[in-house]
Amino acid sequence: MNVSRETMDRLRAYEALVLKWSPKINLVSKGTLADTWDRHIVDSLQVIELAPKSGKWVDLGSGGGFPGIVAAICAMEAGRDHDVTLVESDARKSAFLRTALREIGVEGTVITDRIENVPGQGADILTARALTSLDGLLGFAKQHMAERGIALFPKGATWQKEVEAAKEHWDFQAKMRPSTTHPDAVVLEISEVKHV
Repeated sequence: MNVSRETMDRLRAYEALVLKWSPKINLVSKGTLADTWDRHIVDSLQVIELAPKSGKWVDLGSGGGFPGIVAAICAMEAGRDHDVTLVESDARKSAFLRTALREIGVEGTVITDRIENVPGQGADILTARALTSLDGLLGFAKQHMAERGIALFPKGATWQKEVEAAKEHWDFQAKMRPSTTHPDAVVLEISEVKHV
């Protein structure tokens, strides 16, 4: 994804904040901390590349802000207009998210609560990364996605099993977008979610 110098500077500043805070509150796993740029930021950028250029963006279980904070940073790019909301139940991680938004100078809303307790968000774009199974994610999508919205869920090598398991409880449209960061992974583009 081609980004401006200003966006690159903000992404690097965000990376520095993740590296600073993560040892205290475990924003990313220790095994991936040294490779935060490729494993988390570039992985988030591929999700943003697949998203519509505008609309209400809701990131569930934001944790360290992937891809939510990256979406908020990219929303400042010309031609993008996203209103970003981050939902995170852990108060310490929410404090990090608010600090990151403030220090990097980007706009976004942080909701500190469990996803199921948050009123429906009517998201045009819904994301969640490393949160739960697709079956669980579709329940959240039903609650928080606008009728014509889409969900973008990065999934690893077992994504096909997750899709099959989810079909037992849900009717949905799914497009598989190959991951640019891992040969066995995909980003699932989900729409039209209904209970079976």
